[in-house]
Order: sequence, then C-alpha cells, then structure tokens
Amino acid sequence: MAKDKTGKKARRKAAEEQGLAAIAARLEALDGRLARLEAALGAGAQAETGGAKKKAALSPFAPAAFPALPPVEGARFSAVAAGVRYAGRLDVMMIELAPGSAVAGVFTRSATRSAPVLWCEARRDEALRKGPPRGRQVIVVNSGNANAFTGRAGDEAVRQVAAAAAEATGAPLGGVWLASTGVIGEPLPARRVCDAMEALAQGLAPERIEDAARAIMTTDTFPKGAARIVRIGGAPVTIVGIAKGSGMIAPNMATMLGFVVTDAAVDPQALQQMTAAALDDSFNAITVDSDTSTSDTVLVAATGHAAAPRIDQPRGTHARAFARALAEVMQDLAHQIVKDGEGATKFVRVEVTGARSAKAARRVARAIADSPLVKTALAGEDPNWGRIVAAVGKAGEEADRDKLSIRFGDILVAQDGQVAPGYREEDGAAYMKRAELEISVDLGVGRGRGRIWTCDLTKRYIEINADYRS
Repeated sequence: MAKDKTGKKARRKAAEEQGLAAIAARLEALDGRLARLEAALGAGAQAETGGAKKKAALSPFAPAAFPALPPVEGARFSAVAAGVRYAGRLDVMMIELAPGSAVAGVFTRSATRSAPVLWCEARRDEALRKGPPRGRQVIVVNSGNANAFTGRAGDEAVRQVAAAAAEATGAPLGGVWLASTGVIGEPLPARRVCDAMEALAQGLAPERIEDAARAIMTTDTFPKGAARIVRIGGAPVTIVGIAKGSGMIAPNMATMLGFVVTDAAVDPQALQQMTAAALDDSFNAITVDSDTSTSDTVLVAATGHAAAPRIDQPRGTHARAFARALAEVMQDLAHQIVKDGEGATKFVRVEVTGARSAKAARRVARAIADSPLVKTALAGEDPNWGRIVAAVGKAGEEADRDKLSIRFGDILVAQDGQVAPGYREEDGAAYMKRAELEISVDLGVGRGRGRIWTCDLTKRYIEINADYRS
C-alpha cells in the first residue's frame, strides 16, 4: 500500500515536471519568436532611419532637388504615413481632380495583373463609354504592398479602399482610381489605408505634389517629377507628372506607376488615344531588368481649367502641340526611372537602324538592352562589342552580317561584318567610362529604326533584390 502511494507521488511529480518542461519549451519558443519579430521591426526601422542596415545609395543621376513643378488648376495633392509596410514614412498619396476632369489610363498587359489594375481598367472603360463621372475624382496610391496575387481578399481590399476614399472626399465610387506598388502576394492591410483617408482629404493642397511623389517610392532613391508649359490657342497649358520605378522595369505598356495632370480641356477619347500614342517612345521604350510588373499603371488627367481651346480630336494643330508636350513629360519621367535603376551607374541609349520595320528595330534594340552580358560589360566599362553582335543575332529579326555596323557614340567599332579598320580598343574603353552612353547598330536590311533606353547591371542590383523582403 505504501509502495502504491509512493509510486503515485513519483508519477505525479514526474508528470508535473514534464508539464513544466513543456511550458518552459513553449515559453522558450515564444521568446525566440518574439526576438525574431523585434529584430525584424528593428531592421525595418533602421532601413527607414538610416540605422545599422545599409541604406540605399543615392543614384549618381539623382537631381540636387525635386523640380519646382508649377501648380495645375483643378488638381490638389496630399500624402500621409499610414504604416502600410514601414512606420514613419509617407506611403499613401491622393490626387483630387476637379469635377468634369477626363482621365485616361494605360496598364500592364501582365497575365497576373493586380486587383487595383483590374479596378482601374473597369473605371476607364466605363468612362470611355459613358463619359466622366459626375463630381470630383480622386486617385489613391499606396506603396509597400502591391495587392497583387491576393485573390478575393485583394478584390475586397480594393472595394474597401475605394469606398473609404469616396466617403472621405465626396467623390462617386466610379470616380475613385487606385494603384498599389510593393511586395507581391501579401494581403494589403486595407484598414491602415482606409484609416488614412480623412487625413489625406484634409491635407489636400496644390503644392504638395512632391509629397505625393515621395509616397509612391519603393526602392527608388529619389522622387521623380517633370513638367512642361505649352501655349495652345495663345493660352498657357500646364502639364506635370510624377512617377516611381527603379526595378522590375521592362514595361509592356508603361512603367511601374506614373501620374500626369494637366489643366487642358481634352475629350476623354482623344486623351486616351494621345496617352497611348505617347507610350512608344517613353514608358514602352525603357528597360532596367527585363521584368514586367503586375502593377504597371499610367493615369493622365485633364481638369479643363486652362483658358486654352478644348481639344476634341487627337489630330489638329492644338492636339499636336499638346501631344508633343505630353510625350515630353512622359519621356522625361521614363528616363528618370532608368537613371534610378537599381544599382545603375550608366544611362544608355540603344539605337537600331536599317531594320525591316520599326517593330523589328525595337525588338533588336530591346534584345541588346536586356542582355545580361551587354549590361555587365557596361558596368565593367568593357567595350566588348562582340556581346552586342550576339544580342543582335538572338533577337530573331533579319540582319545582314556582312553589312552590320556598330558604333559607340561617334566611334565606328564594327563595319561590314567585322571590326572597323580604324577602331582602337583604347578609344572604346575611354568612351565606356562616361556616365551616359549611346550604342548604335545598323542592320543593313531596310529603313526601320527604333530605340530603347537602359542601364547597366551591377552587383548592387543583386544586393537590393536579394534583400528586398528582408
């Protein structure tokens, strides 16, 4: 009997010890998890405040300051820190457009388009069928999260954000345009964005465009802005734009994100056509790394507040003047994106002539601009023109080997299918030390021409993208 009691006590004590051990193990696991979370939060804070984690180096092409952009009648801007991904940085912006504004939109052709892109495509198509919605319109953009590949939750997040924006500003739901940029595949913290709407609406001001440009940055090292003023019918028309983009840039439409606002009065159909036409030599003519984003969006809004004559057709004297200025703003923004390419130290124009068609020329130019071997040679300042020959050959377009010529700037490197008689390697090497370069190739088979702007591929690009979610 005494042995039974002793045995029960021993077993109870052993069970208690096992229970305590299990609790201790759970506490240890929780302590470890807490430590990892604290470390992650600390790393995020350091990234934002320039702490121990390496801060992104400013692009060598970064301007000394954000450009002084003129205000646009009928447009106001704001931005807040909503904590979408990191604390203490601007990450949601709003553009308010006056009633009657026309909005054109062009978007990525990716098969995995984000929920905000699908929302905007529907808004654009509806506006082209029925005309602009009544009342003011707003554009709301967040950085830090792309809301892409997030299923029904992504669609619901879009509806919540749009409803919150409409309520805060008085805009109709059909007049709310959305865009998101950042990490793909993570649910958007919609409540944080929605909670920021009142502050966004209250902070709207014509001069806050720089804040808006900063709020849409991800791996960008500087905010991007451009402007043109053009006279139409004797009256000044202002066009301003902001954009973001640094990596995942090989648009099949536009860029990562771009927003252009003008006080011109333009018919919605005409604005859509002019916006689409301006893409070919701007956002569709750049590449950083050959990857097309799920979120590419360009919106162009015309408030109609200028005293200039209304543009009802995409052709005509007034339309041509406006279209040229619009294309200049879009090309300026596109070039800034390449100059801020992740880790870039070179800005490169690739020009192809003598192709069978303009389409063939652009395809060959893109093959050269996207070639990792060409881009790494540029980074190493190596005039390795053989890599350009290889890129031309793989492009899948007709080229006459025995008529092919290559130039670095004004330096004739190859001619009639071989190295040019007067070419000196030291001349090519000296040219490659420049920050801005031009590579010209003539295929010798036709009159088609095309051009692409690109940058080099450096070790820093690998570091940025290896640590992107860290």
